[in-house]
Amino acid sequence: MSAHPESRPAAGALPLLEHDVLRTFVAIAETGSFTRAARQVFRTPAAVSMQIKRLEETLGRAVFVREPRRTRLTPEGEALLGYARRLLELNEEAVSRFLSPAVDGSVSLGTPDDAGTRILPGVLSRFARTHPAVQVTVRVGRSGDLLERLDAGELDLLLMTASNEGQEDRRGEVVYSEHLVWAGREGGVCAGRTPLPLALAEHGCAWRAMALEALDRSGRDYRIAYTSEHCAAQEAAMLSDLAVAPFPRSLIRPPLRVLDADAGLPPLGAYRIQLLRAPGRGSAADALAEHVIERFHAMSR
Repeated sequence: MSAHPESRPAAGALPLLEHDVLRTFVAIAETGSFTRAARQVFRTPAAVSMQIKRLEETLGRAVFVREPRRTRLTPEGEALLGYARRLLELNEEAVSRFLSPAVDGSVSLGTPDDAGTRILPGVLSRFARTHPAVQVTVRVGRSGDLLERLDAGELDLLLMTASNEGQEDRRGEVVYSEHLVWAGREGGVCAGRTPLPLALAEHGCAWRAMALEALDRSGRDYRIAYTSEHCAAQEAAMLSDLAVAPFPRSLIRPPLRVLDADAGLPPLGAYRIQLLRAPGRGSAADALAEHVIERFHAMSR
């Protein structure tokens, strides 16, 4: 004879996953490093390790495997990552619903391909949650062409690359700086060829200008083998060991590698990304600008 529902033992309350712990977990998963994640969440590496230990004890599962060069997710960690992102997004959406001022209208943003590829997915996703009534238009192109659109009143905001200090537009705010390096296929041979085959963007690209100037100064013979405005096409040439290219260090992932001085290639220096705002822009543009700046600052930590 079955027991009545009232006589069944009550199930124990499930533990709650802490917001700060989930934020740290996602940061480690995205950076692949406890140290980089610690800087991003403003905690010490020891505190971050304790958070993850507490998370694994709560779940009864390991969520990370620490390897010599990178920390990777376990299968259980991969499953948790989706839940963690959704929980953090829902929390942000709920708080923004009550604390963020109501903003509507439209905003147009211009960006070169490299900057857009790195920040737009995260920025636009978060902005859509915090400002759902704002319509966003994104235009991707060369910095010079986009600057003309900004001056013509066709853009509210513009992300523009500058090759080095002194070449920035005085109206802009430098929001990010990173060293440019030579990149090629791990185990590839094209870096040793003469002339050196290059994969570059078209005229007007800061990376192109920095690469050609450095090669001319060093006297290295080269040829432009592939030209494309899109980073993906330049990356494809490198992956096929058909060319080398100037690339931000943060974008290089195996099987690509940094080609150091052993390859006989000259240093390139740092490039900068500026944010320019059109005069008379609305509150929607200012709100999106703050999201863009915050994202770049997070990348710099």
